[in-house]
Amino acid sequence: MTGAGVVQEDQGIELREGEGCYVYGVVPADASNVGLEGLDDAAVRLVRHGPVAAIVSVVRIERPPGRRNDLLAHSRVLDAFAASGPVVPVQFGAILQDEDAVRTELLAPRENQFAGLLAELSGSLQFTLQARYDEATVLAELVRDDPEIARLREATKDAPEDQSYAERVRLGELVSQRLEARRHADEQTVLGAIEPHVIAYRVRPVTSMDHLTELALLVDSRQREAFDSAAEQLAARLHERARVRLMGPMAPYDFVGEE
Repeated sequence: MTGAGVVQEDQGIELREGEGCYVYGVVPADASNVGLEGLDDAAVRLVRHGPVAAIVSVVRIERPPGRRNDLLAHSRVLDAFAASGPVVPVQFGAILQDEDAVRTELLAPRENQFAGLLAELSGSLQFTLQARYDEATVLAELVRDDPEIARLREATKDAPEDQSYAERVRLGELVSQRLEARRHADEQTVLGAIEPHVIAYRVRPVTSMDHLTELALLVDSRQREAFDSAAEQLAARLHERARVRLMGPMAPYDFVGEE
């Protein structure tokens, strides 16, 4: 949960037996903790070292790992910081013994690396653009545009499966091939509309038949209006064939890796 609150300065993190520091990510040392809560609704704190600071909260060391609520809390905290400044995510599930360990094991050895990454990310935001086909519309296009698919579809429509097995296999192969070609062409259309308005992009793997594309996008915050407009125009252009969804801003998971 997030909410307005008083900026918490470093006052030393008091840990009881069996507790440690859960680490979310790294931000500039002058970043503010605005009353965020993380895993188990624990208060989020900043552990500063030189020009950088680790985002942490107190957590029980012996606890079930990888719970869905934990992952959501991890992402929520990072995304909240990303909305107001650069942040380098730390791998989900990272727990260090105490505040000193956060400084000596995480921040001090990679101080320059973290500072460099944060400088590169300053003024930029990550978004995810997801486009999914309307399956009925796109399959109808394939039937309309490919006579062999149309013929096989008609031949197998009412035929017993055992008598039309070979035709059904061939139909499935053709649909898969033609859909992949169409997906590639449509993905290029999406990239052509979006790429001029982003600093960088990453294409994520296709996960289902209706999946047109999913892109991680790094956007200059000064170009946010032009980027939003381009995304809206793309959605209008594809609305009869695909649904376009824009999510963000979020932490730049795709552009810094997991430290």
